[in-house]
Amino acid sequence: DSAAAARRIAEALAAPIVVGTTEVRITASIGISVFPVDGSDAESLLKNADAAMLHAKEQGRDCSRFYTASLNERAVKRFSLETNLRKALEADEFIVYYQPKIDIPSGRPSGMEALIRWRRADGTIVPPVEFIPVAEETGLIVPIGDWVLRKACAQAVAWAIRGLGPLKLSVNLSAAQFRQPRLVAGIAEILSKTAMAPEFLDLELTEGMLVEDSANSIDILNELNGLGVGVAIDDFGTGYSSLSYLKRFRLDALKIDRSFVRDLVTDADDGAIVKATIALAHSLRLQVIAEGVETEAQLQVLSELGCDEAQGYLFSPPLPAQAFEDWLIARRRPAPLLATARS
Repeated sequence: DSAAAARRIAEALAAPIVVGTTEVRITASIGISVFPVDGSDAESLLKNADAAMLHAKEQGRDCSRFYTASLNERAVKRFSLETNLRKALEADEFIVYYQPKIDIPSGRPSGMEALIRWRRADGTIVPPVEFIPVAEETGLIVPIGDWVLRKACAQAVAWAIRGLGPLKLSVNLSAAQFRQPRLVAGIAEILSKTAMAPEFLDLELTEGMLVEDSANSIDILNELNGLGVGVAIDDFGTGYSSLSYLKRFRLDALKIDRSFVRDLVTDADDGAIVKATIALAHSLRLQVIAEGVETEAQLQVLSELGCDEAQGYLFSPPLPAQAFEDWLIARRRPAPLLATARS
């Protein structure tokens, strides 16, 4: 009966509402608790229904879920994680790791991707898969993302001044960051303060972020292009994959998702997808980067297909700054600076 009631509530809320000249539609995430199994009083039942509602949101929203005891444990853990995340930002517990990118034709380092890690005061490392979703839900991903960009740009310039370059820095942008009204102004400010040359910065976005509001995305990408910053599509082929956006948006590179690279050598279908992606990207004058390269055989096929760059454990896992610097020095070659520091 409660499931049927939840469906009726969702259907009633789904009817369009006209506010002035704007039509508004509402979806509902519904949590259900049942007396007496899930609580013997109203307070317990509401608390458990709320936990079930959070689970409904995690499952994609616009659905209903029943409460179970494990959901309550997850809610407590999530609240604790959110509290500790806020403290971590204040206590400067985050660190940036760097994974090198390799120019396939020359075999030389061409850049690096900045990846955040959380090292708690006791030294334990919290995997991004555990805290990034919570950071996104709570909005903490915006200040955390800004911190990563600022820290990585400053580090890239420091390496460049020491002659460890030229290297292009890639930084991931979350959907919440991409929707910030001052996104481009904030990036310009970070570039100015760190003396980072904009042409050596790539921002990595997902397909979903761009197509969610394509008109606004076009404006933002045009502003980033005017700033001189590059834009790459991350995990290409795993999202909407509506190829029409490739010609509408100002893009510079595509990153082939590791799921296609993994079986590239043994799976003819994956091979065909990678080959077609590279050909498509090059026809649109886009660079192609392959993620998750782990074997020489994969690298050989990517080279034969004309892929431009690669990153993965074949070359190096993500490394903290000092270890990455040591990795660079071991492969050092004479080169101009990444950027000339500007006052």
